[in-house]
Amino acid sequence: MYNKKFWKQLLIAFALFLAGWFTFGYALAQGKPEKPKVTVAVGGKNLFYYLPLTIAERLGYFKEEGLDVEIVDFAGGAKALQAVVGGSADVVSGAYEHTINLQAKGQQYQEFVLQGRAPQIVLVVSNKTMPNYKSIADLKGKKIGVTAPGSSTNMMANFVLAKSGLKPSDVSFIGVGASAGAVAAMRSGQIDAMANLDPVISMLTQKNEVKIASDTRTLKETEAVFGGNMPSGCLYASTAFIQQNPNTVQAMTNAMVRALKWLQKAGPSDIVKTVPESYLLGDRALYLAAWEKVREAISPDGVMPADGPRTALNTLQQFDPELKGKPIKLENTFTNAFVQKANAKYK
Repeated sequence: MYNKKFWKQLLIAFALFLAGWFTFGYALAQGKPEKPKVTVAVGGKNLFYYLPLTIAERLGYFKEEGLDVEIVDFAGGAKALQAVVGGSADVVSGAYEHTINLQAKGQQYQEFVLQGRAPQIVLVVSNKTMPNYKSIADLKGKKIGVTAPGSSTNMMANFVLAKSGLKPSDVSFIGVGASAGAVAAMRSGQIDAMANLDPVISMLTQKNEVKIASDTRTLKETEAVFGGNMPSGCLYASTAFIQQNPNTVQAMTNAMVRALKWLQKAGPSDIVKTVPESYLLGDRALYLAAWEKVREAISPDGVMPADGPRTALNTLQQFDPELKGKPIKLENTFTNAFVQKANAKYK
């Protein structure tokens, strides 16, 4: 007869076998990423606009999904877009509106997880060069700083100008980036106004160096400016990449949805401990105060709101002649399929 020690060892071995089998079966069900190494292009990674991406990276969520993600930072969203179109990046962490612009040019790109449900972009005017500023019309002939020409900050500025009867050609747009360089450009008087995001904006408003002309950091302010839900930061890629690498895209979405849910519960100290020191721009208190202003702009679940794509298209058509009258298939510019699975996994 076998002794008790034998049976105990046999039961342990069987339990380990079952654990391994279920883990293997789960991995099969999930689907192994077709492309474990993924390059993501982003324009201004330090901004709250892209904070979910940083959280997914810093907390190891991408690695836990079997991905080796390299994040390459550019001066603005338009530069990040160029990287993916040019083939040096697989995915963009950038503004949803780019998928619409690309379709108008015959290129098919699709958003698959939303990071922000409000643009968080603020148009400010210099108190130094324009102390007598009264309205948007006063910006005619002036220099406006944006993160990069063609970026979402440029688009937001164009829209606000159009609402006041000004064309993009009525001003001069200058790329100033999304960090200390943008602050320096405003303080030195190189630009008269600027469309940028936090924490840059909070650094300038705390010392009364600028006036706020238009603000989209909250849902209420966003609706007042755009007339509806305006999707902002997201992960998007070419439709071909998504179709060829569905498991990879699902893994990326899973990581991002986990990051979004973490941010819904995170306290100030959690944020500061997780982001790189350079993000704070030398002022921890200011960074946290700025975070409170944009917290509700972060998507809670990565889902594209039903009216978001139409609001974005209507906005672009106000100032972009290339989009006027063009038959845009909005249903091809986004998908909620991956976030629905991710939310079911991380309830």
